Amino acid sequence: MLVSILLTKFGLSIQEIGLYESLLLVAGFISFFWISGIIQTLLPLFQNNKTFTLSSKKSPEIFNAAILLFLFSFLSAIVLYTFKSQIINLISDNTNMQYFNLFILYMIVASPTHLIEYIYLLKNKAKQIVYYGIINFLLQVILVAIPLILNFEFVYVLWAMIIWMSFRLIWLFFLLRKYAQFTISIKFIIEHLQIAFPLILSTLLSGSAQYIDGIIVTSFFDESAFAVFRYGAREFPIVLLMANAFSNAIIPEFSQQEKIETVLDKIKKNTKNFIHILFPLTIIILIISNFAFPIIYNRDFTLSAKVFNIYLLLIISRLVFPQTILIGLKKTKIILLAALIEIILNISLSILLVYFYGIIGVAFATVIAYFFEKLFLIIYLQTKSISLKTYIPLGIYTFYSLVLLLVYIIIDYVIYI
Repeated sequence: MLVSILLTKFGLSIQEIGLYESLLLVAGFISFFWISGIIQTLLPLFQNNKTFTLSSKKSPEIFNAAILLFLFSFLSAIVLYTFKSQIINLISDNTNMQYFNLFILYMIVASPTHLIEYIYLLKNKAKQIVYYGIINFLLQVILVAIPLILNFEFVYVLWAMIIWMSFRLIWLFFLLRKYAQFTISIKFIIEHLQIAFPLILSTLLSGSAQYIDGIIVTSFFDESAFAVFRYGAREFPIVLLMANAFSNAIIPEFSQQEKIETVLDKIKKNTKNFIHILFPLTIIILIISNFAFPIIYNRDFTLSAKVFNIYLLLIISRLVFPQTILIGLKKTKIILLAALIEIILNISLSILLVYFYGIIGVAFATVIAYFFEKLFLIIYLQTKSISLKTYIPLGIYTFYSLVLLLVYIIIDYVIYI
């Protein structure tokens, strides 16, 4: 978000920002699903699989997961390069081929580095995650800010992104040498992929909502409108990060089946804490967003606040964790079915609502589709004798959800019409 602010404050036109966001959209779309699927499958498989025994402090599971990430990264790059002309024509008439080639390089370097935080997680190195996060943040902001401050051409911003990811890649190699056992196991890779494949597909379907939203917006509007949409189509970062971090951290605890009630209770208690903190913060952000967006960015992005306010409502679905329970229990096929339902609903509603509400309608479609995906998984767990009340504090959750919806209606339909 800070980088996006820098882009608006240091002279990039809204068309250039739209191009930058379009390239990020393509790079993310081709990689996000298999990165998430591979890494999330590693969590329950770590020290709990049919291939390796606990014979070494260094982990062969981590090394083989890294191999999969590098393999998928190169395959994705080949796909992008093969169809680059068609993709460029789809996203923009003004995209320089050099820019697109640089983004292919960026994706190759960036994709495997997502494993870094999870190596620390699996090795219970909480402080190192914080230190790494701070250094990574400062490095990215400084490297991207330099060409902007010096008023260099847009291409140098892309090179700054690649240099930033190169530092991350070097750090990944260091961690692999320290924590991974360099043993290639086809058996484990097959075991990993068997569990990961439904999760990869479900992540592709479910997680592609933001990318499909972008494609729909670019189909109906120009690059400027797309930039406005992208700057608003973001969840409250703290909610997204805390929910995902907690979900990933709790998954390995499902490796002991007899402790499932204990794990469910832990999910419920932590969710209650999240609700008391994150819902009030979200309400505060909702109240000030319409005023803050034109100041933080510029007046061209006033409408982005309306989109952002709708995305804030995703907290209602985000703080319910049925998918975490199912991944922990290695029941990934039902997640795939739920994701299929979500994507069909999202596309249908987006195309319908964009005619009536413009880019705002696309945002509404995402929130509605994501809600029904979570509802489907909740009902499935209910049929497996895992009641919602065992992992969600229903009373306080319902209260805060209703308050948030009421505040949203007042802010966007009474005060800022």
